[in-house]
Amino acid sequence: MTEACIITIGDELLIGQVVDTNSTWMAQELNKSGIRVARRVAVGDVWDEIWNTLDEEQQHADIILITGGLGPTSDDITKPLLCKYFNDTLIVDEAAKENVIRIFTHLNRPIIERNLLQAEVPSSCIVLQNTRGTAPGMWFNKNGKVIVSMPGVPHEMKGMMEIDVIPMLLKQFSFPTILHRTLLTAGVGESFLAELIKDFEMALPADIKLAYLPNYGMVRLRLSATGTNKAALEASINEQFEKLQELVKEYLVTNEDEPLEKVIGKLLLRKGKTLCTAESCTGGYIAHLLTSIPGSSAFYDGSVISYSYKAKEDLLQVDHQILEARGAVSEEIVSSMAKGALKNIGSDYVIAVSGIMGPDGGLPDKPVGTVWVAVGNGQKIMAKRFQFRFDRMRNIQLTASQSLNLLRKFILES
Repeated sequence: MTEACIITIGDELLIGQVVDTNSTWMAQELNKSGIRVARRVAVGDVWDEIWNTLDEEQQHADIILITGGLGPTSDDITKPLLCKYFNDTLIVDEAAKENVIRIFTHLNRPIIERNLLQAEVPSSCIVLQNTRGTAPGMWFNKNGKVIVSMPGVPHEMKGMMEIDVIPMLLKQFSFPTILHRTLLTAGVGESFLAELIKDFEMALPADIKLAYLPNYGMVRLRLSATGTNKAALEASINEQFEKLQELVKEYLVTNEDEPLEKVIGKLLLRKGKTLCTAESCTGGYIAHLLTSIPGSSAFYDGSVISYSYKAKEDLLQVDHQILEARGAVSEEIVSSMAKGALKNIGSDYVIAVSGIMGPDGGLPDKPVGTVWVAVGNGQKIMAKRFQFRFDRMRNIQLTASQSLNLLRKFILES
């Protein structure tokens, strides 16, 4: 089977200064085209390490995709290294040079020699023009292997992958069909799910595999199938996916590979309703998730981030005496926040959250990770207490996911 390797280059990746989103996106897009990624490797800006990685990865894959190290500064060594690796010389690609001049002219910025050096490429490569930046990509064919170097800037790399790299790979190689079917469950642990569907899993056809993907108190179940007969493969995986949905129907959130916030958005759109949020401990994180969905303005009205007592009182009309008596992390306060948001924003549904995210601030009766969530509408508000046990960020993420799921169930039951 023809397989790919992704190499990401940059010291910033290895010290954690920059999160590698490139290889994740690339792997997803390659998989859609039937191209299996066998390995993902991160390498620093060190000549020998990059060189040795190129040698090593060609032992495992036929396609090597590289991102990073194509900038105009001294630490960007990918291009001169590839030039030497292929025993080549640098030449100026006129189309790339014109692109650099066009970009700097459009930005009304002076062009210096360092900028024009971006247009230099090894003479043996196929030049991939950069429609979103100045550094062109480079495609090399060597002993039946393909090595492609692209910019590390995500926006630029994505354009190059979509416009040139994937179409060219599909022309040069034959790939199998890879299919996935994914569903999301909530309210059940991974171990219980495994026990529930163990007979189903054991009876799966040899070309279909099951994966468990737990995250934030929920579990995704993914069926994956690989083969050459696409029609037969689709029929087989769809049949098994129907069986799987029936087995887990009590816990099923969605039978598509989509985040919970998108599920909420689709549910609200179907009903022609809107949502608002009142956030304390999550600081707007729930609003961030909802507004990350394109078109969310059709179902999401807005949020009140009321972190302090004063903000809760002034913005959501929470009673000061109840705050003093019960504390911000309580059923009474979170319910009051929900009512205040509904009144002030005028949405159909609401989520309100208040909690202690940590690492400090816990009390004997309200330890770190204590969260109260309220969801509801103009007729009914319901509240639930959760107790999380992780670090601050994970507690925030769990609060958001559990809040969204609580609202989902409330909408379906109302």
